[in-house]
Amino acid sequence: MVKTIGNPLSWAAQGLSGAGHVVGDATDGLRGKVTQPPEVKTLTIEDLGLALRKGYEDFKRFRSDVMFLVLIYPIIGICLAVFASNQALLPMLFPLGAGFLLLGPIAAVGLYEMSRRGERDDDVGWGAALSVLKAQNVGPILVMALYLIGIFLLWILSAMQIYQWTLGPQPPESLGQFALDIALTGAGWMMVILGVSVGACFAALVLAISLTTLPMLIDQRVGLVIAVVTSLKVARKNPVTVAAWGLVVAALMLLGTLPAFLGLIVVLPILGHATWYIYRAAVPRS
Repeated sequence: MVKTIGNPLSWAAQGLSGAGHVVGDATDGLRGKVTQPPEVKTLTIEDLGLALRKGYEDFKRFRSDVMFLVLIYPIIGICLAVFASNQALLPMLFPLGAGFLLLGPIAAVGLYEMSRRGERDDDVGWGAALSVLKAQNVGPILVMALYLIGIFLLWILSAMQIYQWTLGPQPPESLGQFALDIALTGAGWMMVILGVSVGACFAALVLAISLTTLPMLIDQRVGLVIAVVTSLKVARKNPVTVAAWGLVVAALMLLGTLPAFLGLIVVLPILGHATWYIYRAAVPRS
C-alpha cells in the first residue's frame, strides 16, 4: 500500500480519534469492571513489620531514594527558602511538613507500581514509576489526587485559623521567638493541642480512604468508588492495626523532617513500598 502524507483535516481527525480513545479509557478506569468490593483480610502487627522489611528491601533494590532526591527534594528546598525569607509564613512551616502525610499516597503512586512489578521479577526501573499513568489509571488517580489535595488545603486553612485564635493574628517576630511563644505561653500550648488534634483527624481520614485505594487501582480493574470502599473496609475490619500503621507513618515522617526534610528522601520511598505490601496482605485479587 502506498503511504500518503495526508492533509491537516485527516491529521485532526486522527488526533481527535486518539484523544477520544484516551478519554474513553480514563472514563472506564473511573468506573472499573468490578461492581462489589472484595472481602478483605485480617491484618496483624506482624504484617506491618513484614511490609516495612519488604519496603526497605525494595528501597535498596530500586534506589527509589534517588528518584525522590531528583524529583521531590528540589521542591522542598524551594519551599524552605520561601519560608526562611518570609516570617509571616513561619506558623505554617509545621502544618506544611505534616501535610506530607496527607499527600504521601499520591507521591508514592510510582513506588506501588515498582513494587508490583518487582513481585513478578519484571525488569524494574524508573520507567515503571512513570508507566503507572497509563490511560486506564489516569482518571481515578487524578480524581483521588484532587480529593487529597482538597483535604490538604482544608488542613492548611484550619492550621491558619488555629494560629489566628491562639498566637495570632500578628506574625512571629522571629523563628526563635516563635519557638519560645509555643513552649512558654498558654496560647502556644493551646495551639499545639488544637493543631495536633485537628491534624490527627485529617490524617485518620486520609489513612482510611487511601490506605489500599491507589495500590488497588493500579493492580486491578476496579473503579475509584470500589477502591475507596475497599480501603474503608480494611480500616473498619482492622482498626487497631491500621491505627498502629498510622502511628508508624507519623513517627517516621516526623523523623524524616530532620534535618531540613532530608530524611524524607529515605522515609517516603520505604513507606511507599511498604504500603504496597500492606495492600497485598489485606486485599485479595479478583
